[in-house]
Amino acid sequence: MNNTLGKASLAWGAIHFYQDRPTPKRTIQRMVCYMTRFSFTVLLLLVTAGVRGQVVHDPVGKNIRIITADKQLAISIDYATGCQITALEINNENTLAPTGIFTAIQTTDAYLSSQEQPREIDVSSRSDRVILEGITLGAATESWQFDVKGDKIIWTISRTYAADLALEDMAMPAWHFADLTTWKGGILDNGGMVWCKYLASPHDTYGVHTGGVTFWNEEKQDGLHIAAYADDGRFIAAKYSQNEQGAFTSTHLVTDTELGQRYHLSRFVHGKADVFAPFEVKRGRTQVTYELSRINYFEVYDRGTLPGIDQTAVRELLNTTGRYGVVDNRIVGANGWITNWKCLHEPFFAQIGLAVNDKNYTRNLSATLDQERDLAMLADGRVLSRWHDVPGDEIPNTYNEETGYYEAMWGYTIDSQTGYVINASEQFQQTGDVDWLRSHKNSCERALDWLIRRDTNGNGIFEMVNNNIAEKKASDWIDIVWAGFENAFVNAQMYEALNQWAECEEVLGDLEKADYYRSVANRLKQAFNKTVEEGGFWLPEKKQYVYWRDNDGTVHGDNLVTPVNFAAIAFGLCDDPQRVATILEHIEKRTVDEHLFHWPLCFDSFKREEVHDNNWPFPRYENGDIFPTWGYLGIRSYVQFNKELALKYIRNLLEQYRKDGLSSQRYSRTDQSGLGTDILAGISTTVTALYSDIYGVRPKWNRMGVEPNMVPRLNGTKFTYTLRDTVYELTLSVNDYRLQTQDFSVKSSQAFGVGRSGSDVIYYPENKETMRLAVHTEPNDFSDLEVIQWEAGNYQWTARGEQRKQFTVVGLMPDTDYQLMINGQPQKVRVAKDGSLAIRADESATMFALRSDALHAN
Repeated sequence: MNNTLGKASLAWGAIHFYQDRPTPKRTIQRMVCYMTRFSFTVLLLLVTAGVRGQVVHDPVGKNIRIITADKQLAISIDYATGCQITALEINNENTLAPTGIFTAIQTTDAYLSSQEQPREIDVSSRSDRVILEGITLGAATESWQFDVKGDKIIWTISRTYAADLALEDMAMPAWHFADLTTWKGGILDNGGMVWCKYLASPHDTYGVHTGGVTFWNEEKQDGLHIAAYADDGRFIAAKYSQNEQGAFTSTHLVTDTELGQRYHLSRFVHGKADVFAPFEVKRGRTQVTYELSRINYFEVYDRGTLPGIDQTAVRELLNTTGRYGVVDNRIVGANGWITNWKCLHEPFFAQIGLAVNDKNYTRNLSATLDQERDLAMLADGRVLSRWHDVPGDEIPNTYNEETGYYEAMWGYTIDSQTGYVINASEQFQQTGDVDWLRSHKNSCERALDWLIRRDTNGNGIFEMVNNNIAEKKASDWIDIVWAGFENAFVNAQMYEALNQWAECEEVLGDLEKADYYRSVANRLKQAFNKTVEEGGFWLPEKKQYVYWRDNDGTVHGDNLVTPVNFAAIAFGLCDDPQRVATILEHIEKRTVDEHLFHWPLCFDSFKREEVHDNNWPFPRYENGDIFPTWGYLGIRSYVQFNKELALKYIRNLLEQYRKDGLSSQRYSRTDQSGLGTDILAGISTTVTALYSDIYGVRPKWNRMGVEPNMVPRLNGTKFTYTLRDTVYELTLSVNDYRLQTQDFSVKSSQAFGVGRSGSDVIYYPENKETMRLAVHTEPNDFSDLEVIQWEAGNYQWTARGEQRKQFTVVGLMPDTDYQLMINGQPQKVRVAKDGSLAIRADESATMFALRSDALHAN
């Protein structure tokens, strides 16, 4: 580039020389023309250099500096005595520790790194590329290639092994950032995250089987995105740790086979950097490429405009606590990687994914459910309740050393049956993958049928494995309370599972099974709502649902257990307005009287004989402490009764996140401080319900849906949501909802869904499939639809666009006359025998109304 500019300067000097002498005019014109073209070339080179970035090589000092086109990312390479990256600058601020970034291998006998090299490194460079060759790591040799492309630096490491090797560890490469405060954490490309503050001691290490990561610092806009691509057929893993000098380290490993764990099945280990088991590499070449880019973290993870909500806390909570339950590939849960635990008896993993809205999380949850179908389900349909890295928490002889799945020592927690089915059903609604759903048909049916068979007395309520409190065994998530036999909490979840799965059976075309599961659910609902005297769970004297009934008929849990009563309301078992109001008013009064920021698990004490010693005295542990893990049930209940109260508890939880990051298992009933060593990602569900139950984001397998419960202080909410690679912009106010993509805009004052079929836009009133309005559009024609009214027999909408208007309304009364109004002009139309009506109008038509003569005859 310097030579080019020098030549340009000489050429312009030549023009001035000739202009001062009696040179023929034609010669001067030719020179000017030549130089005009030349100067354009120089300008083009300058612009191109700006677009491509720049490589500056100092062969004397043996260092290289690579700068991206936007000048916001730069790296410095030193190859004087070895080869390492000494600086990684984001907006001119170096993020690295003195040890920088380098590669290495470790055998049982030696540790060899690129930092110290026996001979000189060969370097070739040009304006946008540099290659360093001759890096030697014992029996392995490496070359590094850096390409600067616009705002990205592409780093390719090619390593050749001269022979098969047995390795204890490797770095391909190891990144050493200054300290644990350089980044708040890293969002992993399996949907999880590493939270730097939990690598609290030297060599605390978290290892996962994925390589891509986005590091971020909440106090700054800057983030560092590292996309990782290994050779086809090879596996990439990464481990995150703190070294003795306090640096935050990220180390990539690229292997021929997937790495195992060195310590049982542990992904996180205290004080040990060698989290992965020893492995072998084969003779030949291995290659990995890293794409580095500076990102504006606030823009990439923007949560939109959220009036009345601490949107920064929403973003940070979902990127930390919400993602923390991802232990590794194929292990997505709600406990987390520090304790290496996952409870299958929890039904809200897909709901967390709905709010996180990351395709990597969604993909990983699908793989998790696949693995649980294959490894955690017994032949009779029983779903094992937990995964853990080490034995010790299991019913004897149930822990599988190879898979980590087992039955919990506290008892057979039967809600693993319902949790699997609910998660699979909700996951399908997000992915729309019918083939994936079909692969879970048999297993979901087996899980439900296993529990259906447990209604041995034929009363419509399903029974647990334990019979009474004398056995001192648990049957659900509240795992050291001796609930058994007929458990209202598990049965409420069963009702939800049956109804959700019936929808899935319909999509799969098995209407007989759909009807069967709905009939089972309806029978359960009738039995559930009977009084305790009649064999149900409603206790008239206290106006609440009790928790369980022993096999001798003894009733337990009349101490206002919140998840039990919330589940009855949230899942639709309790739809009596008076019961709903009585329960929720009572819970709110008790919560306010104690000045609690969130609901406790129960308001009064269990009896001494009903709980484990760890639950005594009241309100210790599950016998009264605050467990926000079931917060989404509370939000879903209160939006039916008082939306402002639902919003209050969302705001309370966001305020608590600002205080402590929600880095707790639970909160003390007495002083509301965080308690417990097992951080629960499920503690975020109150805020995930902000999306599912306040903003009403309710995807369906064939459409995007919105079913909001807005209040005035939230008016003007606006954010984007990505569903199956389509970006939707949601604009929400009370009774005013709009969904817009680059292809269409749909507005309504009622809940609705919208999907595509070819180029047609399909409107689903109330986000249900009983009726549909299809707007037929030409390719690339933007569709602008507003539904003004959609009630039985009275439908009004407007449509704008430059094309002829064509609609099909589906779900009308068959063979019936309707009055159609187009721009105020009436005409009589007749609905086809299949309940459909086709409507056509010219380009000028914008207002449409359809009225049933039969329904409005009077």
